Amino acid sequence: AKYTHIALDKANRLERLVNEFFEITRYNLQQITLEQEQIDLYYMLVQMVDEFYPILSAKGNTAVLHADEDLSVCGDPMKLARVFNNLLKNAAAYSEAGTEVIVKAVRTDDDNVTVAVTTCGKLIPRDKLDVLFEKFYRLDEARTSNTGGTGLGLAIVKEIVVLHGGTITADSSEGQTTFTVKLPVAEKS
Repeated sequence: AKYTHIALDKANRLERLVNEFFEITRYNLQQITLEQEQIDLYYMLVQMVDEFYPILSAKGNTAVLHADEDLSVCGDPMKLARVFNNLLKNAAAYSEAGTEVIVKAVRTDDDNVTVAVTTCGKLIPRDKLDVLFEKFYRLDEARTSNTGGTGLGLAIVKEIVVLHGGTITADSSEGQTTFTVKLPVAEKS
């Protein structure tokens, strides 16, 4: 039973890896079409933060959302959910135990919405911040399969954000790492 369970876990992980590989290939071949609609970004972020409560609380972490309630973007809700899911999954995996994950969303003066996910923990060296979004890049090759992925998650996130006319950046200093997604505001209809 023990070895069957191990084999099943490895098979499930392999399936996830293959699916990520195919997804990034589709983005590279530009075979992705966006199902655009107006999205209540505040509501989406509330749901995402709530979904990660059990994962975060397992390490004694919490998540706090600071956002305006009237934030909207135009985009593909499934793909944008993938973006925030990936950022929160990374936050849960790499933040220090017992710390707070802060999700902050605001409308900026240049008609964009920025969503920042900030964690406390090990810093990312400044010279590695730009390559984080490259395919197959992993900051620490020694990470176990429990925390480390394929190095495709942030590359897929970047592809989705760019398809939506946005940008994603990372900053790591003073004990905190922040991933910031910038998306165009949806005009009220």
